[in-house]
Formats: sequence, C-alpha cells, structure tokens
Amino acid sequence: MYLFLRIIIFDTFVSQPDMNKTILFLLFASFGNRVFSQNYQVTLLAPGYKNGIAYLTYYMGANLNIEDSAAVNNNGTAIFKGNRKLPPGIYVMVLPDKKHRIDFLIDKGQEISLKIDTTDIINNSVIKGDKANDLYTQYQQFTAAKGALLEKEKTAFSQSASKKDSAFHEKNYSRINNEINQYRENIIKNYPASMLSALFLAMKEPKYLIQNPITRSDSIENYNYYKKHFWDGITFMDDRVIRTPFFLKKLEQYYRSLAIVPDSIIKDVDYQLLLARNSPEMYKFLLNWLTDEFINPKYMGQDAVFVHLFEKYHSKGLTHWLNEKQMETISRRAYMLMANLIGDKAANLEMIDSMGKPSTLYDVNADYTVVCFWDPTCGHCKEELPRLDSIYQASWKKHDVKIYAVLTEDTKAEWTKYTQEHHLTDWVHVYQTKEMAAAEIAAQKPGFRQLYDITQTPTLYLLDKEKRIIGKKLTWEQLNELLQVKWK
Repeated sequence: MYLFLRIIIFDTFVSQPDMNKTILFLLFASFGNRVFSQNYQVTLLAPGYKNGIAYLTYYMGANLNIEDSAAVNNNGTAIFKGNRKLPPGIYVMVLPDKKHRIDFLIDKGQEISLKIDTTDIINNSVIKGDKANDLYTQYQQFTAAKGALLEKEKTAFSQSASKKDSAFHEKNYSRINNEINQYRENIIKNYPASMLSALFLAMKEPKYLIQNPITRSDSIENYNYYKKHFWDGITFMDDRVIRTPFFLKKLEQYYRSLAIVPDSIIKDVDYQLLLARNSPEMYKFLLNWLTDEFINPKYMGQDAVFVHLFEKYHSKGLTHWLNEKQMETISRRAYMLMANLIGDKAANLEMIDSMGKPSTLYDVNADYTVVCFWDPTCGHCKEELPRLDSIYQASWKKHDVKIYAVLTEDTKAEWTKYTQEHHLTDWVHVYQTKEMAAAEIAAQKPGFRQLYDITQTPTLYLLDKEKRIIGKKLTWEQLNELLQVKWK
C-alpha cells in the first residue's frame, strides 16, 4: 500500500464511482506538453538492485501515472533527467521489483536524490535536494509508528470479550487518531509556508455545524454549512494539490454529491476557474475534468454545465492545449445539446402524419406532450412502446397528456404495420420525407437528430403546455414518476 494512501485513511473521504466518460482523455491531455526553461534530475541510489527498470511516478487521483523511467545499473543507480521542470506534487519512486516504493515531495527543488534501504524504507531511506522532504519524512515516520498502533487497537477492539475492553480500545484508537490530527495541525501552525502544510489544509474537510441533527432544518443547515466550507483549504491558485491522491476525490465528492443544481454548478466552476487562471496546471486540470464530467452528466439537466463551458471557454479559444480532434469532439457534442436544454422551449418539428398531412409539434394542444423518437426495426423500441402505450392509456391520457411519435429511419412500411398491429391509435404518428430532409440540408438547418440529440432509440422527451422541456432521455417509468410529481 502506498504510504500516503496509508496516511490519508485516517481522514474521512467519500469515495465515488470511477468516471466513465466518452472523452476522458481530456483530463490528462495537457500534462504531456509542458514547456519549461529549467531541468530536473532525480537520482535513485538503491544498492540492493543490480539491474531492472525503475519508474518515477506521480499521483493523479487514485492512480499512479508514469512521469519517467530509467535503467538501474549494477551499482544500483538510476538517473531520471529532463529539460523541463517537474510540476510540484507527491511523487512515488517504484523500484524494479514493483514491490518496493517510496513517496516523496517535489516542490521548488528539481535535483533530488533518493538513497533507499529496502530493509526499512520509511526509517532508513534518505531524501535530499528539496527541504519539503525533511518535514515529509518526519511525518511519514510518525504516522507509520502511529498507524501500527491504530491497527493494534483495531484488532484488539474486534477481539474484545467485554464492553469494558471494547470501550478501552475504542478510546485508545480515538486518542492515537487525535495525536495524528494534532501533528498535522502543528505542521500547519509552525510551517505555514511549507508544501506539507498546503497539502494538509487541502485534505481537511469541514466539520458539521450541528453534530446531532434532529430536524430537517438541522440537516439543511449542516448541508449548507458543509458545502459552503468544503473548499476552505484549497485556493485553486496552487498547482501542487493536483498531483495528490485526494484532490480528484474532492472534486468528485463535491460535484457528484453536493453541487447538483446546474445554475449553482455554473457559478461554482466559473469562480474556481477564475481563481485558477494564474495557475496554468490547475486551470487546465479543472477545465478538462469539468468538461469530461458534464459532457455526459449523472443528472438530467446538468448538460447545461457542459454547454456553458463550451460557450464561455472552449469556443473562445481558452483551451489552446487541446488538439483539433478533441476540439471537434467537444464542439460537435455542444451543438447537439444547445437546442434541448431543460427549461428551454423545444424546437418545433414540421413533419408529415400517417395520413400524409402536415403535422407540427406545436400543433399538439395538451397540458403535457411526450415526444417519442423511435424506429420499428429497433428491438428495444419493440419492447418499450407497448409499455409506453399501456401507461398512457391507463393514466396519462385522462390527464391531458399526448404522445407525438417521430419515426427516425426510412422504414415507413414497417412503421405502418407496427402501429396498426399494436393499436397505437391515440398517438400522433409523424415522419420526415426525404425531400424535407434534403431541403433542411440545403438550407443548412439543423435536423431533428441534432435538435433533440438523437443518438439512440427510443428517446423520450416531456414538454409542458408551452412546449418547454421538463424532462428528456428518460424511461417511461421515469416519465411517469415525473408526471406524478407534476400532477401533485
């Protein structure tokens, strides 16, 4: 287990699911193209090794990323060097056997030597070249000793035969943990300008305002206070916190658990990016991560954040580090989302109905309109449309809900057959002729696929009486839940 990860387990962090984004490569896109006027050299002295490859790595979230690699000679020496300056942060030297490694800090010093004793890496290894490591080494030794005591008390607690024993070991565990926290507080107080102090401040989480909330009001106060003070230890003007195990976790915790409403998120990201403008690596990291996070967001409506990022930053040339392909991906996605944001009026659709007559979306007069994009040759559509019709007939219809169903492919014969066989008679069935589609292209007008971001079928939208979008890309079950809320 990496030592720093072993250290931070004594703090409370909310772990989140891994990101699964379509352009996750943005997050690290900027870190391989830096230009600096200074050089770095990290020298590894590991007499226990006579050959093999050692790796200079750095933390980025929960992962270790390779910065450089070097061969170990028969004297146990490996030299890592480059004609640039290494960004500050927590680095890890991984030895050739992949089993031994040592954490160290890089701050202002760019010539570091690591003398490794694998019999006791923490207590016997020597790190020179950057004073930041003096405090860090002492802290590692302190927490290693305290960590062993914590494990001992934890084991003893689990084996306790009485409540008295349990209370005794629980008290000891709490005391040792408080000693570790107090050690950190002393570093912050006595060495406020140190890198270790900056890292400890960034790791801290705010305490709850009300320790034992009883009412809903208490819980709301706790939430508001916790959210307001969540970033107290991070200035967003310090690049050093990027290369740590905890900064990415804090971003994920904040934007996946605390900041949910799009308008609130937009205010937060604009403020953070404004602060980060004078810290190039922080600015790149934040903007890349936020773009990846909200290009396919967890919650409906948060795609407005991505569109905002595109309009205010990407489209203004403020992401010069991205290549042409990346910018093309971002731009294409933004244009697919601009016309269908929650709260905006839906684009009108001019179609032909099953009787061959013109039928526009805005011709539908209803309290709520469900727009269903589908194709009769789509297997999932075949399963879902009868269910959609069942809930429509059983509940929605009496509440003045109407369904405007758009054929997405050139499958008119199958379309007619399917709607008749399944008695979808109360729906407004429409399609676009080839001539209408060609005219749109000639006039350089966006088609319905772009206007409604149709990348799969079925796709369902819910519009209110004024044809504003109040729900999109939901299942029929989710639509039903949303309608139930609206009716109440």
